[in-house]
Amino acid sequence: MASITAFRVGHCTHPSCMVLKGSGLASRCFPSRAYLIETRAGLYLWDTGYAEHFRTATSRGVYRMYAWVTPISFDAHESLQGQLRAHGVAPGDIYTLLLSHFHADHIAGMRDFPGARLMCSKPGWDAVRGLSGVAAVRQAFVPELLPPDIAARLSFVESVPETALPTALQPFTMGRDVSGTGEIYIVDLPGHAVGHIGAFVLQDGGWTLLASDAAWVPESFQQLRGPSELSFLIQHRRAPYYATLNRLHQLHRSGNAQIRITHEDTLGYIPASITVAGRP
Repeated sequence: MASITAFRVGHCTHPSCMVLKGSGLASRCFPSRAYLIETRAGLYLWDTGYAEHFRTATSRGVYRMYAWVTPISFDAHESLQGQLRAHGVAPGDIYTLLLSHFHADHIAGMRDFPGARLMCSKPGWDAVRGLSGVAAVRQAFVPELLPPDIAARLSFVESVPETALPTALQPFTMGRDVSGTGEIYIVDLPGHAVGHIGAFVLQDGGWTLLASDAAWVPESFQQLRGPSELSFLIQHRRAPYYATLNRLHQLHRSGNAQIRITHEDTLGYIPASITVAGRP
């Protein structure tokens, strides 16, 4: 069975009410997390969090708007590359870098893994390829973060046939076994961004859904409570977002899988079945 290690790779801050209706104006910290998935087929990395490349890419031109709207904190010791080395994993050990979507806080470290195969949804890639300037910023995308050889290394989850998921994971019924071992199944989680995807990972203790930005805080899917309507100025579409959130809520209520989201900010929410890098 697979194992998951969570890494905190920088963070940003926003008023709480932007991500959870009625939660007030107090500033809330949103860690950006990446996940190492160890399988029988090799090592997979789910997103990358922030990296120093983000500061460089958003220090000039219209991309400064991104850094201004989303102030971040990132220290050298939070480098995902460095944290992985401390965990005994070299960048070249990563077999596949799975990209949930192309928002900058999820892809900023891509250049640090030059040997990894890259995998995403085709609609997600088609939505950002060729974007630049204001059009890119409006999609929370910074093209300079992409490695120059991305076209040669990129493959799409749609190349893997859909198969039925265990009935215990309903309302999710179909997934794509990108691991080939039954340990990682990709599922569509529409609404937040074009081509936004998640991954069911099978561990010894059961299933975990890496749900990326399908919710920004656990209260959203636990209480079926959405973000500010203003958030849909940058999120893709409201109706599919809430349809996805409702599916997460049903899965949460079933108790048949743990749900992990990228920006969860409470240690008490982290399941015991997942290792947190740098902690016991």
